[in-house]
Amino acid sequence: MSSMYEWIAAVKAELGVDLDVDVAGLLDMTKVVAHGVARPAAPLTAFLVGLAAAQEGGGPAAVADANRRVVALAERWGTEDKQGPETA
Repeated sequence: MSSMYEWIAAVKAELGVDLDVDVAGLLDMTKVVAHGVARPAAPLTAFLVGLAAAQEGGGPAAVADANRRVVALAERWGTEDKQGPETA
């Protein structure tokens, strides 16, 4: 059986993607989204992270920035509803 990393390498080759990214960081992000938002949201969010990074010019730094922002959003997502409306 092939490893996940072999699969990622094959997909990158098939799509002509020449970019090394933090795979562990992206997997951590999908875990946070899956548990804090909804499981089906995780792969779609990963797609959006990649799209956002591409719109910012691509590269590992753009992926890392989009990934960081999404993790922060997902971590806030459930707590905002539980805290209720802010009082002035």
